[in-house]
Amino acid sequence: MTKTYSELNPSPRILMGPGPSDVHPRVLRAMSASLVGHLDPDFINIMEETKELLRYVFQTTNELTISVSGTGSAGMEACLCNLIEEGDEVLVCVNGFFGERMSDIVERYGGRLTRVEAEWGKPIEPDQVENVLKKKKVKVVAIVHAETSTGVLQPLTEISRIVHNHGALLLADTVTSLGGHPVKVDEWGIDAIYSASQKCLSCTPGLSPVSFSERVVEYVKARKDKIHSWFMDMNLLLGYWGATTRTYHHTAPTNALFALHEALLLIHEEGLENSWARHRRHHTALKAGLEAMGLKFLVKPEYQLPQMNAVLCPDGVEEAAVRRMLLTEFNLEIGAGLGPLAGKIWRFGIMGYSCRPDNVMLCLAALGSVLSDMGLPVHVGDAEAAAHAAYAAMHAKAAQAKAKTRSKVAA
Repeated sequence: MTKTYSELNPSPRILMGPGPSDVHPRVLRAMSASLVGHLDPDFINIMEETKELLRYVFQTTNELTISVSGTGSAGMEACLCNLIEEGDEVLVCVNGFFGERMSDIVERYGGRLTRVEAEWGKPIEPDQVENVLKKKKVKVVAIVHAETSTGVLQPLTEISRIVHNHGALLLADTVTSLGGHPVKVDEWGIDAIYSASQKCLSCTPGLSPVSFSERVVEYVKARKDKIHSWFMDMNLLLGYWGATTRTYHHTAPTNALFALHEALLLIHEEGLENSWARHRRHHTALKAGLEAMGLKFLVKPEYQLPQMNAVLCPDGVEEAAVRRMLLTEFNLEIGAGLGPLAGKIWRFGIMGYSCRPDNVMLCLAALGSVLSDMGLPVHVGDAEAAAHAAYAAMHAKAAQAKAKTRSKVAA
């Protein structure tokens, strides 16, 4: 019997999980633009503008700031394979799933791995890093700025100071922070950094922005051995992304890069600091609503990542059943826990185009309805009221700040 196939028609979803996020209509339209060759003059111009826009969101002047053709994990591997030679001492900070992944990659490339660890849901302390660097000559320190698996925001400034005082290179994972929270490559002294297109940049999955400092570029150029990944070798990618005359390296995903260009342009039009503030504002309202339901956050307030909210599941609730009902009844996706947190938390993402007040209010109403149906003592209207009150308080504070600014100008 011959199987019949249907025209592609995926269900419309509201994406409020750990990624991908919803995509702005302008980004989707950009993907449908006419296909051009990957060495076409029009496309090369788009590549140059994309590099400039990436420097803006990374807050860097690094010349080698490009997009790797692959997901955030490809960016992770691109940074590590270019920095690590066989036998290099590498320190990886592990407090979640993606620190574990970096550790795995370090060993695959022959690095001598040392780990400093914190409980999932807590940050790495600077003293943990310094204690290792005092004992051994480490070449690279790798750390996750925004741990997607836990919602922990890792402070980097003090750790960066320690790393550079000991002559090491700092590598940072900003997959879930870039565009939604301050990431300041030059100010913080980050030597190598990677992110992903589908989170706060609000583009489709499949691209990984990376940026290397001049110090790293000079090191990569001077390496005696061949970098173990041909595809991720920055010496080769420089010929395609960095030179005046482009050398063929691979067939770039042109329309995906159209989409990234448009997504970055949207952030530029909004203003980077405004994007950061928007993510913080809607996190504040979502948090107020979730806490009004009696739900508790995994992470302490000072380390909570605004765009990735890890919330403990109430006792006696099957977390997978809640997610299933949200998806089937409300077309709303939220995320599950990973590793030791599987079955214990939900992950609520408010990233990029998903980070809007209508999504916050829908999420609270839908979750309250599902939990109430399951017999939890949830007053469905309390969460929405708490979120509205949070928004009102933030609006009042903003109005006061504007009035104060106007009075100073008038004086």
